[in-house]
Amino acid sequence: MQYQNLAENVGDKVEGIIEEFGRLVILTWQVIKDIFHGHVDVKLTLEQMVKIGFESLPLALVTAGFVGAVFALQISSEFVRFGAGKFVGGVMGIGIARELGPAITGIVIAARVAAAITAEIGTMNVTEQIDALKALGSNPVRYLIVPRFIAAAVMLPILTILAIITGFGGGYAVASFVSKINPVEYMENAQSLLKLWDIFGGLIKTIFFGMIIAIIACYRGLKTRGGAKGVGEATTSSVVSTLISLFIVNYFLSILFFR
Repeated sequence: MQYQNLAENVGDKVEGIIEEFGRLVILTWQVIKDIFHGHVDVKLTLEQMVKIGFESLPLALVTAGFVGAVFALQISSEFVRFGAGKFVGGVMGIGIARELGPAITGIVIAARVAAAITAEIGTMNVTEQIDALKALGSNPVRYLIVPRFIAAAVMLPILTILAIITGFGGGYAVASFVSKINPVEYMENAQSLLKLWDIFGGLIKTIFFGMIIAIIACYRGLKTRGGAKGVGEATTSSVVSTLISLFIVNYFLSILFFR
């Protein structure tokens, strides 16, 4: 009986996950359809671009700079020990462009923006503001989700470019001044090993990251129930779901782009 109950609980959870995924796909399709049909509020989209992009810039740059510095500190000491210090620049460039820059930016934005979007839309939901929008003839998807979806998909690559530059610069400073690696060799090796596709592939990944962050955060907000407690639970669930989704998608996109 105990094993039967356990199997039933697992089956119910799997069924719930599949159902949630189906609803997310349907919501994503509605958003993309509205975008292709031109149902985009430019003013709201620009406002969200400022909130998602510009206001997240200091956090993204500080995180990327210190992650690049730590990465350089770890690999440069080992490379120098084996007489391969000249390759640190190339490894840093490839690592930051392909993975560290996109992944760190996605994680930082997911932690900050997903929580904010879910809390905002969730509060509107529990206070019946979304029902008021429907009563006034406004489409909540077009008014609330489409601007955030576009803003996240556009601003994530821009933030990633700046994060890559900052992370590489942090690595350059540590490798040059702490590990005493020749800065000329560092830059020359980075130029010889780093390809344009390493950068473009990483930026393409962040477009998907932005769409995932926005759609999951908005979906969790629309599902919020139960007042202030429900908003808190939805916010936590949104951040956790977004981060897990980013890690999974990042793995498959890395296989697709860089294998």
